[in-house]
Amino acid sequence: MIIDVHAHFSPRAYMGLLAKRGTRFGLGLPLPHTRDVPSYNSDSPEDVAGRLGAMDEAGVEMQVLSHSIASPYSDDEAAAAEAARSWNDSAAALTKQHPDRFAMFTALPLMHVEASLTEMRRALDDLGAVGVAMNCSALNRSVTNEAMAPLYEEMDRRGTMLYFHPAGNGMCSSLIQDYKFDFAVGAPTEDTQLVAQLIADQIPARYPNIKIIVSHFGGGLAVLLQRMDHELPYLNLPELPSATARRLYYDTVGHGSQAALLAAWKAFGASQLLPGSDYPVLLAFESYFDTFDYIRHSDLPAADITKILETNAADLLRHAKQTAR
Repeated sequence: MIIDVHAHFSPRAYMGLLAKRGTRFGLGLPLPHTRDVPSYNSDSPEDVAGRLGAMDEAGVEMQVLSHSIASPYSDDEAAAAEAARSWNDSAAALTKQHPDRFAMFTALPLMHVEASLTEMRRALDDLGAVGVAMNCSALNRSVTNEAMAPLYEEMDRRGTMLYFHPAGNGMCSSLIQDYKFDFAVGAPTEDTQLVAQLIADQIPARYPNIKIIVSHFGGGLAVLLQRMDHELPYLNLPELPSATARRLYYDTVGHGSQAALLAAWKAFGASQLLPGSDYPVLLAFESYFDTFDYIRHSDLPAADITKILETNAADLLRHAKQTAR
């Protein structure tokens, strides 16, 4: 059975809170859908039942829930903390109701470090969260800079999972935004840039116990590793960028692209790939079953397909539950 590490959840109280607070929070922009499909994305009884039904049809045993680009980030610390608590409480209620079907990555009120530490500890210690979720940037600012060190130190102490997802900000670039490329080009570029920043700021080297997961195969990272090894010696890194990149984990959201899957498999190895769906976003383009089925029909070795779909995430989740407290 599959554990989906990239599954979004938009509780009603949380989304209402963001709507009331307005644009101070993360974007939460509507996505361009090509067909009308039910998302089953809130915590209403109907949506939860629909989500569970979709999981059963796709052979998904568990989803690890996270917030989407509709993030709890705000310059107003009290408002950000309230939003993060709201999402975490709603996600915890669902995981408690269905402990064998759902787990959660805790939301944080970035960029407020002390408030984030407080909420991280509450979610990991009291709510049963298995890790932490961050967007690739927060309020158009880096999440790998030195100001964030206390958060990484706490996660490293616990050996927890840290899941990164794009912010949907089009890389803060008019060259992307003016063409409405925020998701088609901007999101995977955010993933790529995030890993480059992790490497440059030596986050994996300094905090080796954190199990870092990056969305969408790490964007274009798989085809850039050798170039980065050649062109980043000025950073005086403790190891080649490619070596660091190969110690991170990447989810398999690739819109069914066999080329993306093959490149990631060659670049990172089967052991670093985890099942992901971007639920419910890809339902606009393919069925939930198809989001994983393209891996089964790839040219990868059968043993590696089993690792990717059935083994890796289960092992990581088991480790996280043992060490996150």
